Amino acid sequence: MSKRFNVTGVCIPKLHYMVNMKDRIDQIITEYVKKGDYFTINRARQFGKTTTLYLLEKHLKQQYLVIRLSFEAADELFCSHAIFARGLIRSIRRELKRQEIDPQLLQQWEQPISDDFPFQDLSDRITELCQNSHNKIVLMIDEVDKSSDNQIFLSFLGLLRNKYLDQRQEQDITFHSVILAGVYDIKNLKQKLHPDAEPKYNSPWNIAADFTVDMSFHPQDIAGMLSSYEEEHHTGMDIHTFSQWIYEYTDGYPYMVSRICMLLDEQVAGSSDFPEKADAWTKDGFLAAIRLFLQDPNTLFDDMFKKIEEYPLLKERLKDILFCGMHYAFEITSPIISIGVMFGFLKNVNNSVAIANRIFETKMYNMFLSEEELTNGIQPLAQDGRSQFFVHGMLQMNLVMEKFYEYYEEICQNSNEKFLEHEGRRMFLLYLRPIINGAGNYYIEAQTRDHTRTDVIVDYRGRRFIIEMKLWHGNAYNRRGEQQLFEYLDYYKEDTGYLLSFHFNKNKKTGIHEIQLNGKRIVEVVV
Repeated sequence: MSKRFNVTGVCIPKLHYMVNMKDRIDQIITEYVKKGDYFTINRARQFGKTTTLYLLEKHLKQQYLVIRLSFEAADELFCSHAIFARGLIRSIRRELKRQEIDPQLLQQWEQPISDDFPFQDLSDRITELCQNSHNKIVLMIDEVDKSSDNQIFLSFLGLLRNKYLDQRQEQDITFHSVILAGVYDIKNLKQKLHPDAEPKYNSPWNIAADFTVDMSFHPQDIAGMLSSYEEEHHTGMDIHTFSQWIYEYTDGYPYMVSRICMLLDEQVAGSSDFPEKADAWTKDGFLAAIRLFLQDPNTLFDDMFKKIEEYPLLKERLKDILFCGMHYAFEITSPIISIGVMFGFLKNVNNSVAIANRIFETKMYNMFLSEEELTNGIQPLAQDGRSQFFVHGMLQMNLVMEKFYEYYEEICQNSNEKFLEHEGRRMFLLYLRPIINGAGNYYIEAQTRDHTRTDVIVDYRGRRFIIEMKLWHGNAYNRRGEQQLFEYLDYYKEDTGYLLSFHFNKNKKTGIHEIQLNGKRIVEVVV
């Protein structure tokens, strides 16, 4: 049976095209498990946590007795301490039977739990199991944050902590290592319970080692997965270039990497524009897959929308970064930054807060712009005359800029400077998005986005359009901006660029003109 790309559940090496995880698994075992650490693999949703636990179990079973559980769909466990203790006994018994341990050890483990002192009995049972087992025991629990807002779960963490500390002082025998996996860092559980409340860091999981293993996929990881695919399908793709493209859009987010590859293999290939797999694994095919991904309803985007609405301050900071070019110092102890990083939305770039990857960034732009389209008249205007912007199917960016100039001059002549400074770029994106929607991609060049400048890159049917939006700060500053755009055109090997300048001087000279330099051309629109 041929392998396929997988984005649901655990990835199985013999069934799925996968990144080689051996080095990461070896690192976790060497740096954490062998040292007897207790730790949490807390990463964003669909970041490969369950697959990591599966591969860890396979490697650890050669030396340890591994008990792997999941709190997914285990709500009934958290009704009372006694029910939790009995339920955990039952779940672990099932794992022990699967591994065919000594029947006498299993019989000891199955003894009834006291209704009066269930956790004390559970603690004694763990001690007996670990004391009599031939191998050290590693406990893994996936999806811990499904019920982590429950006091019973916190009590269970307290039990594990006390036994861990006693074992270190040679006063008890317990699990050699405990590995929890979930989105939420255990120290942030109170934030999960009450997003708007003052954060509290009083989790009993303060004994846990910091988990610093990089679980994102780098270009060489992606290239290894694509090489395995290419050996079977012989598409003739440029593996190195494709790996770089995928990484540039995803920053190595595991679900996104696999989803793009799956779309290329299963939806782009075989479509009318890309009838063969060799047609799909090209730049045009890649951009088609990105469009499908951004239009595709999936649990990752659903969760992103939900989390952004749950944390209004996070939503405001995201808007500030995206539309206003605001810079915030990256300080992980800041609750809102910590939450954004935990969900996978934010990252540290040169000690400043940045959106984690281009996919999330574009989806957030689309989300926020869609909210505004409900109350803003720009989108219907652009859509009504959409056909005028295309000749033989190709986007006419000159006309887009001209028509935006006309629209802006018509509706914004009486707006105040503060409004225009903050809203001008947002208005252009609102105008542009429905024009290219469905056949083109756009993204913001993060390295050039700040309070005064934003570069928009539009990819449309194999053509790239570079549009710089900037605030006017005098003629000298404007000339520097023009020079920067010429340099940017050199970098992207393009002949024509577009400069949209927002000028707030009362004596400003608005209009459209062209600038030529060394065979390259800039169409400048001053509004």
